[in-house]
Amino acid sequence: MAEKDGRGGEEYHRAACYANTQVALAAPESPPTIRQPMPELPEVETTLRGVSPHLIRHRITEVIVRDKRLRWPVPDAMHDLEGQRITAGERRAKYMLFHTAKGTLLLHLGMSGSLRIVPPDTPWRKHDHFALTMDTGKQLRLHDPRRFGAALLIEGDPQQHKLLCELGPEPLGPYFTASHLKSACVGKTAAIKLVIMDAHIVVGVGNIYASEALFMAGIDPRKPAGKVSLPRLEKLVAAIREVLAASIEMGGTTLRDFLNEKGEPGYFKQTLRVYDRAGEPCRVCGAKVKKIVLGQRSTFFCPKCQK
Repeated sequence: MAEKDGRGGEEYHRAACYANTQVALAAPESPPTIRQPMPELPEVETTLRGVSPHLIRHRITEVIVRDKRLRWPVPDAMHDLEGQRITAGERRAKYMLFHTAKGTLLLHLGMSGSLRIVPPDTPWRKHDHFALTMDTGKQLRLHDPRRFGAALLIEGDPQQHKLLCELGPEPLGPYFTASHLKSACVGKTAAIKLVIMDAHIVVGVGNIYASEALFMAGIDPRKPAGKVSLPRLEKLVAAIREVLAASIEMGGTTLRDFLNEKGEPGYFKQTLRVYDRAGEPCRVCGAKVKKIVLGQRSTFFCPKCQK
């Protein structure tokens, strides 16, 4: 049954908010010499794909909480998951959801978090705060130096949880359309970049991908959202889908170090068109890429290609 999303009257089924995935291994902490932005949707999707084969259809034998002081305190009820089998894993926005008969484990990487699959006798790192030991003999560990991540237990329908129920549609799902975006933009004087980064309108379009998608669509990030025509929004929706899908395929842009399914380090770096290229020539026209600040976030664009 479909329901109104409350943002422009477009209907979409609640279940379509989820991006069902199967999953390969996650990212360890980056070396301190490398600047690492917060994980965005492709990084979370890549992480989910990494850890899921080690969790789905397997039983949790032990829950370890080394420090409950994350963004929200890890609940004592988390230990109720011991003995439970994880039946499915999904992503909603940048939240990872792992379902059991006793509830849903919600994990969020925050600004600096990462997940690893390791043998239980692996030495603990300073900021390894939460772990699940599985019946496979492996352990899932949440590493979060800044403690903006989360590990919560949700009872009942997770889509009704306060962290999830107000979210917009998934950018790669069928309910993120130009008409949906047009309805959300009507009458808005805010910059179009700020609108597409609003999780109530569409989830997962983080700072890097917003700059990249706007460049691909030829839209100035400063343009008032209400003045962007429907045909241009159609190009923008297509660009958002393209840049996110490509980044997922490549393993993300912000996971500098990555352990593949064999536990071997790899390096993923997407060729960015404008982001973090201030003063460099545009890859299309040669004009210098400009950097401005919108909504307290660095924004990069080509003044010639984007109108």
